Amino acid sequence: MEQSRPLDALNKARNKRVLLELKTGRQLIGTLNAFDIHINIVLTDAEEREGGEVKRKLGVVFIRGDTIILISPSE
Repeated sequence: MEQSRPLDALNKARNKRVLLELKTGRQLIGTLNAFDIHINIVLTDAEEREGGEVKRKLGVVFIRGDTIILISPSE
């Protein structure tokens, strides 16, 4: 049986929409463009959401991996 690793899951999510929740409580949704072994992430077409509503559009963003508490497919 083949084992799945966390970076494999991120690889499958590449070029798809993901939801990130940060330690600050902020939520970002965008297309996962790139990541590294530290889970630093680049999102494109990123938006900040609050209460399910778009608070502001951010475009391309770089998020440090140590600020992320959750990564999930958004759609």
